[in-house]
Amino acid sequence: MRSINVAAAIIQHEGHIYAAQRGYGPFSGGWEFPGGKLEEGETSEQALKREVLEELGVVLSTIWYLDSIEYDYPDFHLHMDCFVCELAPGSVLADEEHLEGRWLSREDLLSVDWLPADRDLVARLGVMWDAIFDPSHL
Repeated sequence: MRSINVAAAIIQHEGHIYAAQRGYGPFSGGWEFPGGKLEEGETSEQALKREVLEELGVVLSTIWYLDSIEYDYPDFHLHMDCFVCELAPGSVLADEEHLEGRWLSREDLLSVDWLPADRDLVARLGVMWDAIFDPSHL
């Protein structure tokens, strides 16, 4: 089975986390965290910054590693490095790649249909909410 390595941005801002609805491919319509595949020679953090700039038109200012997810889809194995991020001051999201984007509160986290690889992480985010917005809680 082929393996795909991706980096995902859990962008937090004013008590909310950004979720994006995928607009292409076999998982079109499912919700995910912005990010994407690592290119040859890239670290996960480099790929994250590049992908978020390409997808959302923004620069990230604060990035810290949260977790790695391993998930087996029918056709491939996904390795996803997940980072909690903040937008650089003055950044305005211009998400033109996804069908829709939403800022979700803790209460809204399960209001969208997350892609299978994201579901366990999303459930844990609800429990870790305070630490995500203030890493000193970790």
